[in-house]
Amino acid sequence: MTLFQIPGMLVDGEWLPTGEKGTAEVTAPYDGSVVARVPASGTRDVERAVSAARQALERDDFPRVDRIRVLEQTAAALNDRREHFARAIAYESAKPMKTARGEATRAVETFAFAAAEARRLAGEVVPMDATPAGAGKVGFTLRVPVGVVAAISPFNFPLNLVAHKVAPALAAGCPVVLKPASQTPVSALLLAELLDGLGVPRGWLNVITGSGSTVGDALVTHDDVAYVTFTGSAEVGWSLAAKAPRKKVRLELGSNSPLIIEADGDWARAAEKVPVAGFSHAGQSCISTQRVYVHEDVADDFTEALVGRVEALTLGDPMDEKTDVSSLISEEDTTRVAEWIDEAVSAGAKVLCGGAVTADGVLRPTVVEGAPATVRLQREEIFGPVVTLTRYEAFDEALSMANDSRYGLQAGVFTSDLGKALQAARALRFGGVLINEVPTARLDQQPYGGVRDSGNTREGPAYAIQEMTEIRLVSLEP
Repeated sequence: MTLFQIPGMLVDGEWLPTGEKGTAEVTAPYDGSVVARVPASGTRDVERAVSAARQALERDDFPRVDRIRVLEQTAAALNDRREHFARAIAYESAKPMKTARGEATRAVETFAFAAAEARRLAGEVVPMDATPAGAGKVGFTLRVPVGVVAAISPFNFPLNLVAHKVAPALAAGCPVVLKPASQTPVSALLLAELLDGLGVPRGWLNVITGSGSTVGDALVTHDDVAYVTFTGSAEVGWSLAAKAPRKKVRLELGSNSPLIIEADGDWARAAEKVPVAGFSHAGQSCISTQRVYVHEDVADDFTEALVGRVEALTLGDPMDEKTDVSSLISEEDTTRVAEWIDEAVSAGAKVLCGGAVTADGVLRPTVVEGAPATVRLQREEIFGPVVTLTRYEAFDEALSMANDSRYGLQAGVFTSDLGKALQAARALRFGGVLINEVPTARLDQQPYGGVRDSGNTREGPAYAIQEMTEIRLVSLEP
């Protein structure tokens, strides 16, 4: 008996209980219990789903007024079912319930913002008569759908990051083929059930479940897919983009987000925020606070406050209301992160707290001080419950260390000096620079994305909708 009964995957308005490769079990990372059974798709399933989406685009039978209605009703229905979706998130990803509820609430907001943006999506007037050749002409632009959207979502936000792909696509008038992460497809399928029940015409939303190497590659390279939106690791993302050089492949990738704490900043407030920013969902967030650079004048006080709060975090079952940190998505990831900690210690770093794995397989939240800049805890994206501390003397030095990364998603700076804040905003090469805030903060309406190996897009409904449409010029001459 499974915890969630899933009717199958949605293709061309039909729920298919099995895929080309049969079915697969979705298991809970914390205790291995069976959460659901879902179809295991293959390339023929991809072909059928993309064909259905292409036919939906050609039928053009989902007018804007209906899309707005569905998006608004989805936001309302999600709001009514937040607890149900939070339970699905918690079971399939080991995200603690208190955190899962926050994700469900954010998904409500994402759909609401998408509906609002769909209402105001418009072109603009072009001043054709600004030159002699344009005299007597009237010009304007239309925003038209880019085409079929392939959406590939990750395991760490199995509902809200699906919402950030599906809601803008529908708002823009683009049919979608969604491939949720194979570890966490349940929330996405429950969302598809909800949308299907609210009257999305057949073919406009298709959800296929299966492996990234099979389903993901087939989607990205399909000739009838015009736009790919992918969230995941840098290595996978850029490899997918290389396979489809003539498509719009938009990537929201990883990071090793830095936080700078100046001596004049509110270090006590930073110490309150970092335990959530660095260890929420066991650090499995693209913008999890990872590298903390703290001025030597306040480093002792900050470190003492931080370690005390980290040691007070409650570990265990994600369904327990008291739990702050639970399992990583897999045992392999737990082993990997533990190895990275050992590597840093061998290179001279000191573990201030954590570092061990509990009897139920949870890696204790770990604070590491003095890790050399060359070790993986500093160079790579940990995607685990580890925060590194590095002391510095000069602000310029901290800015330089923060920039010493192949990633560039978001950075945070705590300072009371407006001049330093503006200097950081100009100097830090990141998609977002957050002053007096941790880099883990994200509002769903903001332009969110990175530079360098962190990606090439800006998400947030208003920005995603613009990317999912194209400009068409219309010129009229009476």
